[in-house]
Amino acid sequence: MGKKADGKVLAQNKKASHDYFIEDTYEAGMVLTGTEIKSLRNGRSNISDAFATIRNGEIHIHNMHISPFEQGNRNNPADPTRTRKLLLHKEQIRKLIGQSKQEGYTIVPLKVYVRNGYAKLLLGLGKGKKQYDKRETAAKRDAQRDIQRALREKQKIAR
Repeated sequence: MGKKADGKVLAQNKKASHDYFIEDTYEAGMVLTGTEIKSLRNGRSNISDAFATIRNGEIHIHNMHISPFEQGNRNNPADPTRTRKLLLHKEQIRKLIGQSKQEGYTIVPLKVYVRNGYAKLLLGLGKGKKQYDKRETAAKRDAQRDIQRALREKQKIAR
């Protein structure tokens, strides 16, 4: 019997695609306490201000907010934005170290979801967008929306 929250996106960083060109993605596990996973499954998390760093061959996520679980016990972590360790293969971490050392690249958390009962974090290797890149992306999106609207209108008339 499958878990009801499987595949469900629990938190998403919507600003990431606006602020960065995402070039590569990695799926990482997270080291959480028992009450943190319960709170996460209830959708009580926020990754909009979060960022990842690599230290001593380990990758950590900072500023990821997971609210304390209401029915939690004394093992409930006091700090909702504590640094949490991420689980990746050594080869993936080495690759990320090499790519993130390049000028302008950073590791950005994209979304948190549950897969096979385990909380996963999708990390993206992003290159920061300049202001003109953001305007260009918005213009392309608006043009695509106008094209779709025109096609729908044409289909309505054809009927």
